[in-house]
Amino acid sequence: MTQHDTLRRYGLFSSRAPRYTSYPTAPHFNKNVGAETMANWLEQVPERAKVSLYIHIPFCRRLCWFCACRTQGTQTDAPLRGYLDMLKAELAMVANSLPANVQLSRLHWGGGTPTILPPAMITELAEEIDHHFPLSTGSEFSVEVDPTMVDPGKVKALGAAGLTRVSLGVQDFDPKVQTAIGRIQSFDETKWAADALRDVGAQNLNLDILYGLPFQTATSLTDTVAKTLELSPDRLALYGYAHVPWAAKRQVLIPEAELPDGPMRYALFHLASQLFGSFGYDAIGIDHFARAGDGLLNASLNGTLRRNFQGYTDDQAEVLIGIGASSISRFPQGYAQNAPGTGEYATAISSGKLATSKGHILSDDDRLRAKLIEDLMCRFAVDASTVAETTGTKSAEVNAILADLHSRYKDVTTMTTDTFTLTEPALSRLLAMDLDAYQAETNRHSLAI
Repeated sequence: MTQHDTLRRYGLFSSRAPRYTSYPTAPHFNKNVGAETMANWLEQVPERAKVSLYIHIPFCRRLCWFCACRTQGTQTDAPLRGYLDMLKAELAMVANSLPANVQLSRLHWGGGTPTILPPAMITELAEEIDHHFPLSTGSEFSVEVDPTMVDPGKVKALGAAGLTRVSLGVQDFDPKVQTAIGRIQSFDETKWAADALRDVGAQNLNLDILYGLPFQTATSLTDTVAKTLELSPDRLALYGYAHVPWAAKRQVLIPEAELPDGPMRYALFHLASQLFGSFGYDAIGIDHFARAGDGLLNASLNGTLRRNFQGYTDDQAEVLIGIGASSISRFPQGYAQNAPGTGEYATAISSGKLATSKGHILSDDDRLRAKLIEDLMCRFAVDASTVAETTGTKSAEVNAILADLHSRYKDVTTMTTDTFTLTEPALSRLLAMDLDAYQAETNRHSLAI
């Protein structure tokens, strides 16, 4: 039996599965967590604890057809002004609920398009964050940047704010593919953005590529990878395009008949992975690559790699606070998500209340399965005794879960007295779904490859 036959038999080319950036996944959040719970969890953060902060900017000038994120278009800056005022108010409320001496270890601006903000608003937001949450020594400040939405003024403002890492979305450089996904972006403007941001202090450059796009071929993807590597990124993400038009209505504009099928998606991923490897980028987890010295690669090598709502991370903070509409916070006690729409979010914040609308309180079983899934997704292996010790679970219970998983995936897993190993990393999301105690609505997720 060939490797393809094995992967096909386990359903890799046709199955849909969550990406497991949390457990339970966000669709299983409920109304049992609200503003009062969020406030209590903030107050329980230990003094001098390290926390991470995520700022969500949901606005875009253009709505790229491939994107499944919660975003909204605006051609004027008027909505940005009102939203920025709400972010500032929420930052103040969160800071008032936290111990005064918490340390900010990571700051990330995501979207949407954070660089839709004009320079003055970038500076205003950065100063407000610094007022409440000054970055600690050695901390990281990263921003997601659309290369078509930056100019010298915005670059200068980001540099003055202390940007240390930038994530540029490439997707694909082939004009035919770009036209099919509603994302026209030249190599030259991408290179200008990368060079300009490095010049103002961004020491680390992440680039994101998508595989599985319409009209994408081995030849076109090879050319995209070659152009991407010309930018000499420190870290690369190779994400599978998630075609979910029932959840992201704009994706109905994507020519579905031109999407590569499961085996072709796998071939494209394998091709890009090999190319990255030949240029000195080591694989990290299921979809990241980095050069020697990168923090994410170091975490992968020393066993401290984590997974959160931005994907893989080397951030070790136990508390991640999400600011802005739809953003999600993670605490040892559970998850809390803000109201998804900017209108609902603004209504809550302007009334002087936190905007938490739903979440999940973790049970002991949740913590156990979350640890198993994170180890599987980050290391493709699980040490049963470590999991038992970390989660306070009996070793026999952990081993029983892993033995059951091994019985269903004998061809691609090994199990010794205390160690479970997955030998086909491409199947990790499917194994994670089998560990998921919640009923997964498989038709709502993207393809597992």
